[in-house]
Amino acid sequence: MSTRRWTLTLALIAALAMAAAPALAQTAGVTATEIKVGNTNPYSGPASAYGTIGKVITAYFKKVNDEGGINGRKINFVTLDDGYSPPKTVEMVRRLVEQDQVALVFQTLGTPTNSAIHKYLNQQKVPHLFVATGATKWGDPKNFPWTMGWQPNYQVEGNIYAQYVLKNVKDAKIGILYQNDDYGKDYLKGFKDGLGEAGRKLVVMEQTYEVTDPTIDSQIANLKGSGANVFFNVTIPKFAVQAIKKAHDIGWKPLHLLNQVSASVGVVMRPAGAQASKDILSTQYLKDPTDPEWANDAAMKEWQAFMAKYYPEGNLQDVFNVYGVLVAQTMAQTLKQAGNDLSRANIMKQAASLKDLTLPLLLPGIKINTSATDFYPIEQEQLVRFDGEKWVRFGELYDASKK
Repeated sequence: MSTRRWTLTLALIAALAMAAAPALAQTAGVTATEIKVGNTNPYSGPASAYGTIGKVITAYFKKVNDEGGINGRKINFVTLDDGYSPPKTVEMVRRLVEQDQVALVFQTLGTPTNSAIHKYLNQQKVPHLFVATGATKWGDPKNFPWTMGWQPNYQVEGNIYAQYVLKNVKDAKIGILYQNDDYGKDYLKGFKDGLGEAGRKLVVMEQTYEVTDPTIDSQIANLKGSGANVFFNVTIPKFAVQAIKKAHDIGWKPLHLLNQVSASVGVVMRPAGAQASKDILSTQYLKDPTDPEWANDAAMKEWQAFMAKYYPEGNLQDVFNVYGVLVAQTMAQTLKQAGNDLSRANIMKQAASLKDLTLPLLLPGIKINTSATDFYPIEQEQLVRFDGEKWVRFGELYDASKK
Protein backbone atom coordinates (compact mmCIF):
# COMPACT_ATOMS: atom_id res chain seq x y z
CA MET A 1 0.00 0.00 0.00
CA SER A 2 1.36 3.44 -0.94
CA THR A 3 2.03 6.05 1.70
CA ARG A 4 -0.77 8.18 0.28
CA ARG A 5 -3.31 5.32 0.37
CA TRP A 6 -2.18 4.37 3.90
CA THR A 7 -2.62 7.96 5.07
CA LEU A 8 -6.10 8.13 3.52
CA THR A 9 -7.03 4.82 5.17
CA LEU A 10 -5.90 6.06 8.59
CA ALA A 11 -7.82 9.30 8.06
CA LEU A 12 -10.97 7.36 7.16
CA ILE A 13 -10.65 5.14 10.26
CA ALA A 14 -10.19 8.21 12.44
CA ALA A 15 -13.20 9.93 10.90
CA LEU A 16 -15.40 6.87 11.42
CA ALA A 17 -14.26 6.60 15.03
CA MET A 18 -15.09 10.25 15.67
CA ALA A 19 -18.50 9.87 14.05
CA ALA A 20 -19.27 6.83 16.18
CA ALA A 21 -18.12 8.44 19.44
CA PRO A 22 -21.33 10.40 20.17
CA ALA A 23 -23.47 7.31 19.54
CA LEU A 24 -21.32 5.22 21.86
CA ALA A 25 -21.47 7.91 24.52
CA GLN A 26 -25.27 7.93 24.32
CA THR A 27 -25.52 4.21 24.81
CA ALA A 28 -23.13 3.62 27.72
CA GLY A 29 -24.03 0.37 29.44
CA VAL A 30 -26.05 -0.89 26.49
CA THR A 31 -25.08 -3.64 24.07
CA ALA A 32 -27.07 -5.74 21.65
CA THR A 33 -27.72 -8.22 24.46
CA GLU A 34 -27.78 -6.29 27.75
CA ILE A 35 -28.65 -3.14 29.65
CA LYS A 36 -26.38 -2.40 32.60
CA VAL A 37 -28.21 -0.82 35.56
CA GLY A 38 -26.40 0.51 38.65
CA ASN A 39 -27.64 0.61 42.24
CA THR A 40 -26.47 1.25 45.80
CA ASN A 41 -28.23 -0.15 48.84
CA PRO A 42 -27.49 -0.37 52.58
CA TYR A 43 -26.79 -4.08 52.89
CA SER A 44 -24.93 -3.16 56.09
CA GLY A 45 -25.11 -0.33 58.62
CA PRO A 46 -27.94 1.36 60.52
CA ALA A 47 -30.42 1.15 57.62
CA SER A 48 -29.70 -2.48 56.73
CA ALA A 49 -33.39 -3.36 57.20
CA TYR A 50 -33.77 -1.87 53.71
CA GLY A 51 -31.13 -4.23 52.30
CA THR A 52 -33.83 -6.66 51.28
CA ILE A 53 -35.00 -4.14 48.65
CA GLY A 54 -31.79 -4.55 46.66
CA LYS A 55 -32.03 -8.32 47.01
CA VAL A 56 -35.63 -8.55 45.82
CA ILE A 57 -34.91 -6.25 42.87
CA THR A 58 -31.97 -8.50 41.93
CA ALA A 59 -34.34 -11.47 42.10
CA TYR A 60 -36.99 -9.73 40.01
CA PHE A 61 -34.56 -8.81 37.27
CA LYS A 62 -33.39 -12.44 37.21
CA LYS A 63 -37.01 -13.40 36.58
CA VAL A 64 -37.23 -10.83 33.78
CA ASN A 65 -34.03 -12.21 32.24
CA ASP A 66 -35.26 -15.81 32.49
CA GLU A 67 -38.34 -14.73 30.57
CA GLY A 68 -36.27 -13.26 27.73
CA GLY A 69 -35.31 -9.86 29.10
CA ILE A 70 -36.66 -6.54 27.83
CA ASN A 71 -36.94 -6.16 24.08
CA GLY A 72 -34.41 -8.98 23.73
CA ARG A 73 -31.86 -7.52 26.17
CA LYS A 74 -31.01 -8.90 29.60
CA ILE A 75 -30.68 -6.60 32.60
CA ASN A 76 -27.22 -6.63 34.18
CA PHE A 77 -28.02 -5.28 37.65
CA VAL A 78 -24.89 -4.08 39.46
CA THR A 79 -25.73 -3.39 43.12
CA LEU A 80 -23.19 -2.20 45.70
CA ASP A 81 -23.29 -1.79 49.49
CA ASP A 82 -22.98 1.83 50.63
CA GLY A 83 -23.85 1.18 54.29
CA TYR A 84 -26.17 4.25 54.26
CA SER A 85 -23.04 6.42 54.33
CA PRO A 86 -23.08 9.42 51.93
CA PRO A 87 -19.28 9.41 51.30
CA LYS A 88 -19.47 5.70 50.49
CA THR A 89 -22.43 6.32 48.17
CA VAL A 90 -20.40 8.92 46.27
CA GLU A 91 -17.54 6.44 45.90
CA MET A 92 -19.83 3.62 44.75
CA VAL A 93 -21.80 5.73 42.27
CA ARG A 94 -18.67 7.19 40.70
CA ARG A 95 -17.47 3.62 40.25
CA LEU A 96 -20.77 2.60 38.66
CA VAL A 97 -20.71 5.52 36.22
CA GLU A 98 -17.01 5.83 35.42
CA GLN A 99 -15.77 2.25 35.69
CA ASP A 100 -18.77 -0.03 35.27
CA GLN A 101 -20.25 2.32 32.64
CA VAL A 102 -23.87 1.74 33.65
CA ALA A 103 -26.62 3.10 31.42
CA LEU A 104 -28.45 4.50 34.43
CA VAL A 105 -28.54 4.56 38.23
CA PHE A 106 -31.71 3.13 39.77
CA GLN A 107 -33.27 2.95 43.25
CA THR A 108 -30.32 4.28 45.23
CA LEU A 109 -31.63 4.31 48.79
CA GLY A 110 -31.76 7.11 51.33
CA THR A 111 -32.24 10.85 51.40
CA PRO A 112 -28.77 11.82 52.70
CA THR A 113 -27.07 9.33 50.39
CA ASN A 114 -28.98 10.45 47.29
CA SER A 115 -28.39 14.09 48.20
CA ALA A 116 -24.65 13.37 48.01
CA ILE A 117 -24.87 12.14 44.38
CA HIS A 118 -27.69 14.39 43.16
CA LYS A 119 -25.59 17.08 41.45
CA TYR A 120 -22.97 14.64 40.17
CA LEU A 121 -25.44 12.45 38.28
CA ASN A 122 -27.19 15.47 36.78
CA GLN A 123 -23.85 16.97 35.69
CA GLN A 124 -22.97 13.64 34.08
CA LYS A 125 -26.45 13.44 32.51
CA VAL A 126 -26.97 9.94 33.87
CA PRO A 127 -30.60 8.93 34.60
CA HIS A 128 -31.04 8.83 38.39
CA LEU A 129 -34.31 7.00 38.46
CA PHE A 130 -37.00 6.04 40.95
CA VAL A 131 -34.82 6.77 43.96
CA ALA A 132 -35.72 5.03 47.23
CA THR A 133 -36.64 8.11 49.21
CA GLY A 134 -39.71 10.32 49.28
CA ALA A 135 -37.87 13.63 49.69
CA THR A 136 -39.62 16.38 47.77
CA LYS A 137 -36.40 17.47 46.04
CA TRP A 138 -36.50 14.46 43.68
CA GLY A 139 -39.38 16.06 41.78
CA ASP A 140 -37.56 19.11 40.38
CA PRO A 141 -37.27 18.54 36.61
CA LYS A 142 -36.40 22.20 35.96
CA ASN A 143 -33.19 22.15 38.03
CA PHE A 144 -32.46 18.41 38.16
CA PRO A 145 -33.85 16.91 34.93
CA TRP A 146 -32.03 13.58 35.40
CA THR A 147 -33.42 12.68 38.85
CA MET A 148 -36.87 11.24 39.59
CA GLY A 149 -38.50 9.86 42.72
CA TRP A 150 -41.04 7.06 42.89
CA GLN A 151 -42.90 6.76 46.18
CA PRO A 152 -45.24 9.46 47.55
CA ASN A 153 -43.21 12.39 48.77
CA TYR A 154 -42.62 13.02 52.46
CA GLN A 155 -44.14 16.49 52.54
CA VAL A 156 -47.45 15.20 51.21
CA GLU A 157 -47.46 12.42 53.78
CA GLY A 158 -46.63 14.85 56.59
CA ASN A 159 -49.50 17.05 55.42
CA ILE A 160 -51.93 14.11 55.60
CA TYR A 161 -51.02 13.48 59.25
CA ALA A 162 -51.37 17.15 60.12
CA GLN A 163 -54.84 17.32 58.59
CA TYR A 164 -55.86 14.26 60.56
CA VAL A 165 -54.65 15.76 63.86
CA LEU A 166 -56.42 19.07 63.24
CA LYS A 167 -59.71 17.32 62.49
CA ASN A 168 -59.63 14.57 65.10
CA VAL A 169 -57.58 15.54 68.17
CA LYS A 170 -59.03 18.04 70.63
CA ASP A 171 -56.47 20.10 72.56
CA ALA A 172 -53.59 18.50 70.67
CA LYS A 173 -50.11 18.82 72.12
CA ILE A 174 -47.68 17.52 69.52
CA GLY A 175 -44.24 16.01 70.10
CA ILE A 176 -42.01 15.25 67.13
CA LEU A 177 -38.98 12.98 66.75
CA TYR A 178 -37.12 13.19 63.45
CA GLN A 179 -33.82 12.16 61.89
CA ASN A 180 -31.53 15.19 61.71
CA ASP A 181 -31.08 15.32 57.93
CA ASP A 182 -32.99 16.15 54.76
CA TYR A 183 -35.22 13.09 55.18
CA GLY A 184 -36.43 14.11 58.64
CA LYS A 185 -36.67 17.81 57.81
CA ASP A 186 -38.76 17.11 54.69
CA TYR A 187 -41.38 15.28 56.74
CA LEU A 188 -41.25 18.05 59.35
CA LYS A 189 -41.87 20.76 56.74
CA GLY A 190 -44.85 18.91 55.24
CA PHE A 191 -46.33 18.34 58.69
CA LYS A 192 -45.94 21.97 59.77
CA ASP A 193 -47.25 23.26 56.43
CA GLY A 194 -50.30 21.06 56.98
CA LEU A 195 -50.81 22.43 60.49
CA GLY A 196 -50.74 25.99 59.23
CA GLU A 197 -49.57 29.03 61.18
CA ALA A 198 -52.06 28.58 64.01
CA GLY A 199 -51.60 24.81 64.16
CA ARG A 200 -47.83 25.08 64.56
CA LYS A 201 -48.42 26.43 68.05
CA LEU A 202 -49.68 22.93 68.95
CA VAL A 203 -46.11 21.59 68.68
CA VAL A 204 -44.79 21.48 72.25
CA MET A 205 -41.46 19.73 71.62
CA GLU A 206 -39.17 18.62 68.80
CA GLN A 207 -36.41 16.06 69.30
CA THR A 208 -33.82 14.90 66.78
CA TYR A 209 -31.46 11.95 66.49
CA GLU A 210 -28.43 11.13 64.39
CA VAL A 211 -28.35 7.93 62.35
CA THR A 212 -25.20 6.94 64.28
CA ASP A 213 -26.90 7.21 67.69
CA PRO A 214 -27.18 3.89 69.57
CA THR A 215 -30.65 4.64 71.00
CA ILE A 216 -33.34 7.31 71.14
CA ASP A 217 -34.53 6.43 74.68
CA SER A 218 -33.78 9.88 76.13
CA GLN A 219 -35.65 11.62 73.31
CA ILE A 220 -38.77 9.51 73.96
CA ALA A 221 -38.57 10.26 77.69
CA ASN A 222 -38.27 13.96 76.93
CA LEU A 223 -41.28 13.87 74.63
CA LYS A 224 -43.39 12.14 77.29
CA GLY A 225 -42.26 14.74 79.81
CA SER A 226 -43.42 17.53 77.50
CA GLY A 227 -47.03 16.46 77.98
CA ALA A 228 -47.48 15.66 74.28
CA ASN A 229 -50.58 13.64 73.45
CA VAL A 230 -49.66 13.32 69.75
CA PHE A 231 -46.37 11.76 68.64
CA PHE A 232 -45.14 12.25 65.07
CA ASN A 233 -42.45 9.58 64.68
CA VAL A 234 -40.12 10.25 61.72
CA THR A 235 -37.58 7.41 61.97
CA ILE A 236 -36.01 4.64 59.92
CA PRO A 237 -36.87 1.04 61.00
CA LYS A 238 -34.13 0.52 63.59
CA PHE A 239 -35.19 3.61 65.54
CA ALA A 240 -38.90 3.12 64.86
CA VAL A 241 -38.77 -0.17 66.78
CA GLN A 242 -36.91 1.51 69.63
CA ALA A 243 -39.37 4.41 69.78
CA ILE A 244 -42.44 2.18 69.84
CA LYS A 245 -40.98 -0.07 72.54
CA LYS A 246 -39.72 2.78 74.72
CA ALA A 247 -43.00 4.69 74.59
CA HIS A 248 -44.82 1.54 75.65
CA ASP A 249 -42.32 0.72 78.40
CA ILE A 250 -42.63 4.14 80.05
CA GLY A 251 -46.42 4.20 79.76
CA TRP A 252 -46.67 7.01 77.21
CA LYS A 253 -49.79 6.52 75.07
CA PRO A 254 -50.14 9.40 72.62
CA LEU A 255 -51.78 9.28 69.21
CA HIS A 256 -48.78 7.77 67.41
CA LEU A 257 -48.17 8.75 63.78
CA LEU A 258 -45.46 6.64 62.11
CA ASN A 259 -43.94 7.55 58.73
CA GLN A 260 -44.75 4.89 56.17
CA VAL A 261 -41.09 4.19 55.32
CA SER A 262 -41.00 2.29 58.64
CA ALA A 263 -44.49 0.79 58.50
CA SER A 264 -43.40 -2.79 57.78
CA VAL A 265 -45.32 -5.30 59.88
CA GLY A 266 -42.55 -7.88 59.69
CA VAL A 267 -39.60 -5.54 60.27
CA VAL A 268 -41.04 -2.94 62.68
CA MET A 269 -44.51 -3.55 64.09
CA ARG A 270 -44.16 -7.18 65.18
CA PRO A 271 -40.58 -6.82 66.49
CA ALA A 272 -41.77 -3.83 68.55
CA GLY A 273 -44.60 -5.93 69.98
CA ALA A 274 -48.32 -6.19 69.19
CA GLN A 275 -49.48 -4.32 72.29
CA ALA A 276 -46.89 -1.57 71.90
CA SER A 277 -47.76 -1.12 68.21
CA LYS A 278 -51.54 -1.25 68.49
CA ASP A 279 -53.43 1.82 67.21
CA ILE A 280 -50.42 3.44 65.52
CA LEU A 281 -51.41 5.36 62.38
CA SER A 282 -49.50 5.48 59.09
CA THR A 283 -50.20 5.66 55.37
CA GLN A 284 -50.21 3.05 52.64
CA TYR A 285 -50.11 2.93 48.85
CA LEU A 286 -49.27 -0.73 48.21
CA LYS A 287 -50.67 -4.06 49.32
CA ASP A 288 -49.30 -5.32 52.62
CA PRO A 289 -48.47 -9.04 52.47
CA THR A 290 -49.59 -9.50 56.09
CA ASP A 291 -53.10 -8.19 55.40
CA PRO A 292 -55.68 -11.03 55.19
CA GLU A 293 -57.65 -8.90 52.75
CA TRP A 294 -55.16 -9.96 50.08
CA ALA A 295 -55.06 -13.68 51.04
CA ASN A 296 -56.81 -14.70 47.83
CA ASP A 297 -55.61 -11.79 45.72
CA ALA A 298 -54.18 -12.96 42.39
CA ALA A 299 -51.34 -10.42 42.45
CA MET A 300 -50.33 -11.40 45.99
CA LYS A 301 -50.35 -15.09 45.10
CA GLU A 302 -48.19 -14.37 42.06
CA TRP A 303 -45.79 -12.37 44.29
CA GLN A 304 -45.59 -15.25 46.77
CA ALA A 305 -44.81 -17.69 43.95
CA PHE A 306 -42.11 -15.34 42.67
CA MET A 307 -40.60 -15.09 46.15
CA ALA A 308 -40.61 -18.87 46.58
CA LYS A 309 -38.75 -19.37 43.30
CA TYR A 310 -36.39 -16.39 43.12
CA TYR A 311 -35.94 -15.14 46.68
CA PRO A 312 -36.87 -18.02 49.03
CA GLU A 313 -34.87 -16.56 51.92
CA GLY A 314 -36.86 -13.32 51.70
CA ASN A 315 -39.35 -12.42 54.42
CA LEU A 316 -42.95 -12.86 53.22
CA GLN A 317 -44.14 -10.51 55.98
CA ASP A 318 -41.88 -7.66 54.88
CA VAL A 319 -43.66 -5.01 52.81
CA PHE A 320 -40.27 -3.84 51.51
CA ASN A 321 -40.23 -6.99 49.38
CA VAL A 322 -43.47 -5.87 47.75
CA TYR A 323 -42.08 -2.35 47.32
CA GLY A 324 -38.96 -3.69 45.60
CA VAL A 325 -40.95 -5.66 43.05
CA LEU A 326 -43.18 -2.67 42.28
CA VAL A 327 -40.33 -0.28 41.65
CA ALA A 328 -38.51 -2.89 39.54
CA GLN A 329 -41.68 -3.32 37.47
CA THR A 330 -41.78 0.44 36.94
CA MET A 331 -38.18 0.40 35.75
CA ALA A 332 -38.89 -2.54 33.44
CA GLN A 333 -41.87 -0.71 31.92
CA THR A 334 -39.74 2.38 31.32
CA LEU A 335 -37.08 0.37 29.50
CA LYS A 336 -39.75 -1.48 27.53
CA GLN A 337 -41.20 1.84 26.35
CA ALA A 338 -37.72 2.98 25.31
CA GLY A 339 -37.61 0.22 22.70
CA ASN A 340 -34.29 0.11 20.87
CA ASP A 341 -33.47 3.74 21.62
CA LEU A 342 -31.68 3.21 24.91
CA SER A 343 -29.87 6.51 24.91
CA ARG A 344 -29.84 8.08 28.34
CA ALA A 345 -31.98 10.94 27.03
CA ASN A 346 -34.69 8.59 25.78
CA ILE A 347 -34.64 6.49 28.96
CA MET A 348 -35.29 9.71 30.89
CA LYS A 349 -37.97 10.76 28.41
CA GLN A 350 -39.80 7.45 28.87
CA ALA A 351 -39.56 7.68 32.66
CA ALA A 352 -41.38 11.00 32.29
CA SER A 353 -44.01 9.45 30.00
CA LEU A 354 -45.74 6.92 32.26
CA LYS A 355 -49.49 7.16 31.79
CA ASP A 356 -51.97 5.53 34.18
CA LEU A 357 -49.59 2.65 34.83
CA THR A 358 -51.52 0.21 37.00
CA LEU A 359 -49.43 -2.38 38.84
CA PRO A 360 -51.37 -5.16 40.59
CA LEU A 361 -49.50 -4.83 43.91
CA LEU A 362 -50.50 -1.18 44.33
CA LEU A 363 -53.65 -0.47 46.32
CA PRO A 364 -56.81 -0.33 44.21
CA GLY A 365 -57.22 3.03 42.52
CA ILE A 366 -53.56 4.02 42.66
CA LYS A 367 -51.91 4.69 39.31
CA ILE A 368 -48.45 5.83 38.26
CA ASN A 369 -48.33 9.00 36.17
CA THR A 370 -45.41 11.19 35.14
CA SER A 371 -44.76 13.97 32.65
CA ALA A 372 -41.99 16.33 31.66
CA THR A 373 -43.15 18.64 34.45
CA ASP A 374 -44.30 16.01 36.99
CA PHE A 375 -41.56 13.81 38.44
CA TYR A 376 -43.76 12.38 41.24
CA PRO A 377 -44.91 8.96 39.96
CA ILE A 378 -47.16 8.09 42.92
CA GLU A 379 -49.27 10.84 44.49
CA GLN A 380 -52.02 8.84 46.19
CA GLU A 381 -52.08 7.43 49.72
CA GLN A 382 -54.52 6.13 52.31
CA LEU A 383 -54.46 6.35 56.09
CA VAL A 384 -54.13 3.04 57.96
CA ARG A 385 -54.36 1.99 61.61
CA PHE A 386 -52.48 -0.98 63.11
CA ASP A 387 -54.83 -3.30 64.97
CA GLY A 388 -52.09 -5.36 66.65
CA GLU A 389 -51.77 -7.79 63.74
CA LYS A 390 -52.25 -5.86 60.51
CA TRP A 391 -52.79 -2.43 59.01
CA VAL A 392 -56.45 -1.53 58.47
CA ARG A 393 -57.30 1.12 55.88
CA PHE A 394 -59.80 3.84 56.72
CA GLY A 395 -61.04 7.06 55.16
CA GLU A 396 -60.78 8.07 51.53
CA LEU A 397 -57.85 7.84 49.15
CA TYR A 398 -55.82 11.06 49.43
CA ASP A 399 -54.78 12.32 45.99
CA ALA A 400 -52.06 14.97 46.14
CA SER A 401 -52.14 15.47 42.37
CA LYS A 402 -55.55 17.13 42.77
CA LYS A 403 -54.55 19.47 45.56
